[in-house]
Amino acid sequence: MSKYRAIYDAKGLLAEYNDDVLEWVREDFGKTNKAKHQIILDIEPYQSMVDGSMITSRSKHREHLRRHNCFEVGNEKMQNTPPPVVSNRREMLHRRLGDMSDSQANVILDQLRRN
Repeated sequence: MSKYRAIYDAKGLLAEYNDDVLEWVREDFGKTNKAKHQIILDIEPYQSMVDGSMITSRSKHREHLRRHNCFEVGNEKMQNTPPPVVSNRREMLHRRLGDMSDSQANVILDQLRRN
């Protein structure tokens, strides 16, 4: 029994493998557009820091992260918003005092009263 595999792209059938022999099907596929194969190796086994179990594959890694509601650091979505531009000193002080708690503001006021 012969082995058969087909390679498709956006335009349709591109090439066929018949018994591990590559045959290009389309004429418009030039020498500069060769198919690029990418091999992603599996991860090395590691011990989970959450429950101590051994993680031996990418699928187990993804399932483990979902089960324990974890995420990989560096893969989270970040929202970069620039800080608001303050035009004058009075507005800046007003914003900073507005963000303080009462106890923080009382400490500053006590220091000012002593001086």
